Amino acid sequence: MRANSLGYKSVDRTKDTSRLASSLTLAAMSLGYGVVQLDVTIVNTALDAIGKTLGGGVAELQWVVSAYTIAFAAFILTAGAIGDRIGARRVFMAGFAIFTAASLACALSPDAMVLIAARLVQGLAAAILVPNSLALLNHAYADDRQRGRAVAVWAAGASLALTAGPFVGGALITLVGWRAIFLVNLPIGLAGLWLSWRYASETTRARSREIDLPGQITAIGALGALAGAIIEGGALGWRHPAVIAAFLVAAVFAVLFVWRESRAAQPMLPLSLFSHRLFSLTTIVGLLVNVAIYGLIFVLSLYFQRINGLSAWWTGLAFVPMMGAVLPVNLLAPHVAERIGPCPTIVVGSCISALGCLGLLWTEAGTSYWAMFAQMIAISGGLGLLVPPLTSTLLGSVEKQRSGIAAGVLNATRQTGSVLGVALFGSLVAGDGAFMAGLHLSLLISAVVLLLAAAAIGFGVRTDRAAKRSM
Repeated sequence: MRANSLGYKSVDRTKDTSRLASSLTLAAMSLGYGVVQLDVTIVNTALDAIGKTLGGGVAELQWVVSAYTIAFAAFILTAGAIGDRIGARRVFMAGFAIFTAASLACALSPDAMVLIAARLVQGLAAAILVPNSLALLNHAYADDRQRGRAVAVWAAGASLALTAGPFVGGALITLVGWRAIFLVNLPIGLAGLWLSWRYASETTRARSREIDLPGQITAIGALGALAGAIIEGGALGWRHPAVIAAFLVAAVFAVLFVWRESRAAQPMLPLSLFSHRLFSLTTIVGLLVNVAIYGLIFVLSLYFQRINGLSAWWTGLAFVPMMGAVLPVNLLAPHVAERIGPCPTIVVGSCISALGCLGLLWTEAGTSYWAMFAQMIAISGGLGLLVPPLTSTLLGSVEKQRSGIAAGVLNATRQTGSVLGVALFGSLVAGDGAFMAGLHLSLLISAVVLLLAAAAIGFGVRTDRAAKRSM
């Protein structure tokens, strides 16, 4: 009996150790995804302070934001493939180390060009962290139900970081200075690295997984040149030779990318995915929504600080309700989708955000924050309502074994939308004395883009159903 009792205790102790390792792996992965999302919003609060310290106009500030998202969008698919090939734990830890070092470089930047370069490296590391953190969670939790709960915690932590970004940024800038928004990543990075090294277990390596280097190079070339053309178009003028050349380079790289992906044995982006109507539609909607929302966050941050004269602290507080509305509506969205369907929920969410944008068209210099409050909540609430059904619809439109690459495509597409939104709207407010006119045009474009997203998903699904009934 005694030996048997000891045996049971040994088994229980092993189970407890396994649960602890899984929980601390989840903590490490949540830190990785959380720090990526934190840096999406925390920097917007610091734009005015960065501009005053390092010099430069709106175009340089656009590059500070866009360098991060360009690298994130362009490299995320390849980063997942590298993790598959040589082990997600090894790649994740490398990504966390790079992110931490790049954050220190951002904090120590003596000028705008060094900061932009460091932000580019940060974005590259962010692209490594996101897909490999999910792969390690998938490996740590064998049970489907436990895995689902772990992924929910992982996603909720990222939403919390996204929401807290403006508030944390405003507080750090007020108390310490803008460089502190990057230094805060150092303890997070060190904690994540230690937990990963100590508790995460390595995934099985897929030696046959190829890296599509030509596809990666052409993707970076196309996205970088397009963002550069739009950003510099606002600063130099749309007819400037450099701007026209950048548009041409973007077009050439885009054609080369499609040509390469259509012929590669293991393409970075399998074009066959777009043969699924719902996959194509949800991908387009993801791009359009991020163009509208993240472009607006950029220009509203400048509006609060440069036009209305708010400090970084009050600007951060101004965004907290807007960002905070996303999480509770995220939790409500699945229940709404169960009642009316996922695609109608996407349509409703897009329309709510569009109405919020239209409601801000009468904003002028000095407009009270409280006169804008309900409209800002509507913009973010609509986003919170549409993202969960958008993701589930996209994943449900492809075979289960391709869900990983499908999720990667949605992430890459949404980040591309963020790049284009910041580039376009930033260029509209960049001219001398043109800020308010550019803000109004940005709001109008956002509303139109969101209504186009609603129309695309609504019309596309109706056409798809009609085609199925006729078969």
